[in-house]
Amino acid sequence: MKKINILLIIVCSTLLSCADYLDVAPDNVATIEYAFRDKVGAEKYLATCYNFMPNFGLPANDPAFMGSDEVWNFEDKRELDDDVGNYYPFYIKLGRQTANNTYLSYWTGENHGRNLWVGIRHCNIFMENVDEVGLELTGLEKEQWIAEVKTLKAFYHYYLLRMYGPIPLMKENISIEANTEEVRAFRDPFDDCVDYIVQLIDEAVPYLPVSIEQRATELGRITQPIALAIKAELLVTAASPLFNGNSEYINLTDSRGVKLFPQSYDPSKWDRAVLACKNAIDTCLLGGHSLYRYTQQTYILSDTTRLELTLRCVASDRWNSEMIWGTTKSLQQRQRTTMPFFTDAMANTNPWRGMIVPTMGMAELYYSNNGVPIEEDQYYDYENRFEVDNAPDSHYYYIQQGFRTAKLHMNREPRFYANLAFDGGIWFGNGRYKDVGKGTDTETAWQIKMKQGDASGKKSTYRYSITGYWAKKTSSLTTATNTNGAGVYINYTFPIIRLADLYLLYAESLNESLEAPNEEVYTYVDSVRKRAGLNGVVESWRNYSRYADKPSEKIGMREIIHRERMIELSFESKRFWDIRRWKRGHELIPGPIRTWNIEADNEAEYYQVINIDNLTFSTKDYLWPIKTSEMQKNTNLVQNPYW
Repeated sequence: MKKINILLIIVCSTLLSCADYLDVAPDNVATIEYAFRDKVGAEKYLATCYNFMPNFGLPANDPAFMGSDEVWNFEDKRELDDDVGNYYPFYIKLGRQTANNTYLSYWTGENHGRNLWVGIRHCNIFMENVDEVGLELTGLEKEQWIAEVKTLKAFYHYYLLRMYGPIPLMKENISIEANTEEVRAFRDPFDDCVDYIVQLIDEAVPYLPVSIEQRATELGRITQPIALAIKAELLVTAASPLFNGNSEYINLTDSRGVKLFPQSYDPSKWDRAVLACKNAIDTCLLGGHSLYRYTQQTYILSDTTRLELTLRCVASDRWNSEMIWGTTKSLQQRQRTTMPFFTDAMANTNPWRGMIVPTMGMAELYYSNNGVPIEEDQYYDYENRFEVDNAPDSHYYYIQQGFRTAKLHMNREPRFYANLAFDGGIWFGNGRYKDVGKGTDTETAWQIKMKQGDASGKKSTYRYSITGYWAKKTSSLTTATNTNGAGVYINYTFPIIRLADLYLLYAESLNESLEAPNEEVYTYVDSVRKRAGLNGVVESWRNYSRYADKPSEKIGMREIIHRERMIELSFESKRFWDIRRWKRGHELIPGPIRTWNIEADNEAEYYQVINIDNLTFSTKDYLWPIKTSEMQKNTNLVQNPYW
């Protein structure tokens, strides 16, 4: 059958790419024959295949950032439409998505989504036509390009699968001569989708490089570690409760009578995930990846501040050793909507638009300084955590000396101080690069004050933190203001997947595959904890937790691993998807959104906990709906449960 051979190429002024290599697109190309007549045109088409990568980390486009219960913001503040995407991610969190109006749709490309079916079609076109280039593109280089495109095609299918559940597999582009029924594709069963994505990756891996040699021009291109990490995450997702024997989905059947979801729990899926995760880890280590440490000697730093920068900059130090896959799509939106005003002058002269901020629930999530949950720590004053006290001298690098703040902000693990700013907290960087006590008042680390009228508190109608917290992790250490007060945004590599993420996926899979956790489970969790300045789970729970035996039990270790992921990967667009695949959304999301009384200008009133909203979550919210108009066009599609 004759294939489609004429296509208008999408041309973008700024590609959603991961490196300078990808900042190209085929211009003024009308026919596929022209696009593949030489190597230059084919390479531009390769870049077009990359162009459909989702916008990870951007408030307007990534449902897993502003749509997560990790953060909160104002509703309907229209100044920020371009940055927050008309609040579509926020509306998902508020439960306003419907089948008639889908938000951030990666099926149709509407409401700040991106049509991944078009991206998959481009991948198919590339593979169908790359042979036309001829002798100019041959051998290993040609095989590598094909492998990159196969991996992208696999990833786009996976992204849709995670969002919608079973999807139609676009193995080949539909012929221009196809009849009506051939165009109306059915959704393929979930396990068939998983197997096909795995097949694409397995076919691609042998032809991909283990690491990038031309780092200046090719960082962001697909490597073996990237492809295998995608496979690992896919198989962990497939083994997880949402998709592995979920009784609420077993009756979803199409008009052919085909069951779309697995009908029973299959423990062997965890075994498959274990092998995939270990293979990915071994390949990452072979490719030179390692857990990140902040080693720059530019600044004279205490050990405490250096550890804090390790934990903060792991997600923003451009192309660091831990970054398996990242995107450098401009992150200006992310930074200017999450950074505070450090001075009164900044509020008047600098284009910060800080308003997307951590919830109080996130402040409570992090461990105590003993490395266990604060509600479990037998030595932590959990019941009185909202009371105010003087910061102890031991918090010299975390809290301003002599400052009175909530006990919730004291005696916490290093990741708490690395990721969160609060009333009385210290913020190193972003224009101040002298450690605490090492410079003048205009050089040393920022001292955050957040009561009404304070520089980082409420001073306007909506440019302030509505919860009383700011996120440090979402901005580059060196993003600041110039002498004219204008913002100087330093772009960084947002992690799509990093090594600690993979370690915790492996520990989770291994724990689920065993009757009880073994030493290898502990080893991979403890390696992440050790980097965060914490002791291992067995030691920490034995010495400090009210549930000393928790790590020795499968269910207890499952809970520990889940929490470790939510802490370590906070604000990195992971929690949103994790709590769905764990089928814990109905457990973790519903409840009040609490804040400090940010309207107050004094200690007594400020440290009062206020409820400003209430989140709900129902079974239908685990998956996106297929838009009603799409189902009307294709009557072979069946809607997701409860939509």
